[in-house]
Amino acid sequence: MTQEIGSFAALGIHPSVLAAVTAVGYEEPSAIQSQAIPVILGGHDMIGQAQTGTGKTAAFALPILSKIDPARKDGPALTLAPTRELALPAATAFETYSKQMPGLTVVAVYGGAPMGPQLKAIRQGAQVIVATPGRLVDHLSRNSALLGTVQYLVLDEADEMLKLGFMDDLEVIFEAMPESRQSVLFSATLPHSIRAIAEKHLREPQHIKVATKTQTVARIEQAHLMVHADQKIAAVLRLLEVEDFDALIAFVRTKQATLDLAAALEAKGYKAAALNGDIAQNQRERVIESLKDGRLDIVVATDVAARGLDVSRITHVFNVDMPYDPESYVHRIGRTGRAGREGRALLLVTPRERRMLQVIERVTNQKVAEARLPNAQQVLDARIKKLTNSLSPLVADAEASHGELLDKLVADIGCSPRALAAALLRKATNGQALTLAEVEKEQPLVPTSSPRERSDRPERSGDRERRAPVPLAEGRARCRSPLGARDGIAARNLLGAILNEGGLAREAIGRIQVRDSFSLVELPEEGLERLLGKLKDTRVGGKQLKLRRYRED
Repeated sequence: MTQEIGSFAALGIHPSVLAAVTAVGYEEPSAIQSQAIPVILGGHDMIGQAQTGTGKTAAFALPILSKIDPARKDGPALTLAPTRELALPAATAFETYSKQMPGLTVVAVYGGAPMGPQLKAIRQGAQVIVATPGRLVDHLSRNSALLGTVQYLVLDEADEMLKLGFMDDLEVIFEAMPESRQSVLFSATLPHSIRAIAEKHLREPQHIKVATKTQTVARIEQAHLMVHADQKIAAVLRLLEVEDFDALIAFVRTKQATLDLAAALEAKGYKAAALNGDIAQNQRERVIESLKDGRLDIVVATDVAARGLDVSRITHVFNVDMPYDPESYVHRIGRTGRAGREGRALLLVTPRERRMLQVIERVTNQKVAEARLPNAQQVLDARIKKLTNSLSPLVADAEASHGELLDKLVADIGCSPRALAAALLRKATNGQALTLAEVEKEQPLVPTSSPRERSDRPERSGDRERRAPVPLAEGRARCRSPLGARDGIAARNLLGAILNEGGLAREAIGRIQVRDSFSLVELPEEGLERLLGKLKDTRVGGKQLKLRRYRED
């Protein structure tokens, strides 16, 4: 550990920040951290070409925190992230690395949360602001001087911001900040649009490019399975029936998902526990120790909570929720295949996540083979095999130790030994289905057919204006916006606005159809009116979204 701490210390970060890094248990600096931290500490503008998962959040958070004086409430640092899902982990990282800096405040500014507390935190002098562009522009419309003293700017996932249609918002934000600021831009790719931003808004930036390290361990067997989002827990339970695992870590995206899946596993008799950002450090340590010594067999975790988790008996990794990027995928599956052991990694893919699967395969240069969920016969065979394995060791001396009792019970009950054995089996298996018909009835097959995916292109023909909408999935409502292709709107623009302002996960948004003069969006029926209220003042491309429930009669 001394060598690792020394490596970070050699980069010149502030002692208080170094203490927090030590407490987290970080290993030696990653490539992007080693290269970017000295550049940022030196006050230079910078373009960093790196993917999420390479450690780039720490690459900008550690040096910026090292430059901030917690005693001063002016000159905040601003980090922009394209979505709420990316902004929140960045804000959490800043909070983690600043734990030894009393008085330093971090505020996350994103859609789907009340504006009042966010604005209050900024006015009270939060030194670090992590924001999505759309919500930050809303704040600026109420207070144009909000960013007038920003000293440090980080533009994270710049290419994703442009894909989601935030170019106009970024220009508004740039104009609201002093030109004397230090600016850092991170992007996985550097298309012309990103280079144009850098030329316009960065001053003689130094360019750092980190080669993506995506070589996965050869001894890890990888596979993916197509499932629908609302059937993931059923799919996990079915897979566990047939997978021969010692210990397993299941990755999900949210804290709530860790609790939901862990509860479902415990209800089925598995020794499972949740691990998320709300778990206290001492409890986290107990969970990891229990996984090591066999008191637990399954941990359900978020990426952040699993940081530093190294347990050699983990034979399986389940990616229950798709990781945000290829690097995170590589980090996740690297939790297995340790200490020379074989490992197996399974990835659940919803129809809309096919593209991300292709990205993972392309970046890792490895094919993630498709597998199918086990059918009822396979589940039955696995159950009988487990039962056989549990009973086999008991048979050798059972007749000697319990033979006389068996004879007495048969006589007292007045039944055959076969009937008594069957009754004892029923009791021992606790009513578990052990015939093919029972298994099929108990556990219906999870469909793997693919529903039509959300369109990402505007309709081209005027005739399609009159085409009837596709049937709605259960639990969804169709909403209409007067913005369409002729307004320069694409599906990704609507998706970005709704994600940021509505506070929804991507999976909650169904099909988006962009017609010439209007657009249709499928949203969750539950809580729809509240959601539409959140989106009331949302603007896309400078125009009001005006999303309303669509009446088809």
